[in-house]
Amino acid sequence: MWTLAVPWWQLVARAAIIYVFLLGLLRLTGKRQVGQLAPFDLVLLLVISNTVQNAMNAGDNSVTAGIVLASAVVGLNYLVAIATYRSKRIEGLVEGEPQVLIHDGRVNEGALRRQRLTRHELMAALRQGGCAAIDEVQAAILENNGHISVVPRTRAP
Repeated sequence: MWTLAVPWWQLVARAAIIYVFLLGLLRLTGKRQVGQLAPFDLVLLLVISNTVQNAMNAGDNSVTAGIVLASAVVGLNYLVAIATYRSKRIEGLVEGEPQVLIHDGRVNEGALRRQRLTRHELMAALRQGGCAAIDEVQAAILENNGHISVVPRTRAP
């Protein structure tokens, strides 16, 4: 129950490899995937967590291995948070940059394609931002957290 089947450093190394791999994989899937989880996105994350479990624990199901792995993953996450806070370059790699989806009433179709956003999702975000039509929008920006910020056009009195 408490005895490790593999050395602790191997568990930490495995956790680091899987953490970096998943961070990169999720970063490639786009901001929308992280910020706006649809039911199939949640299922995907649960399945991924199950598929990488054995790669991380090397078949060691001891309590100690679980503690080592949990500590390693939380520690890695803390280190990434510090690195992104201190370095704009690392922040850009990990979190990405905000994407302009609409500027001055014109849709950036390339940005929609790159972020895999549909017109329906864009229109829903505009309605939530108080705009019923694209021409009412000064700017719509896909933020790093997956939220779409909408800036309505100012209307002349």
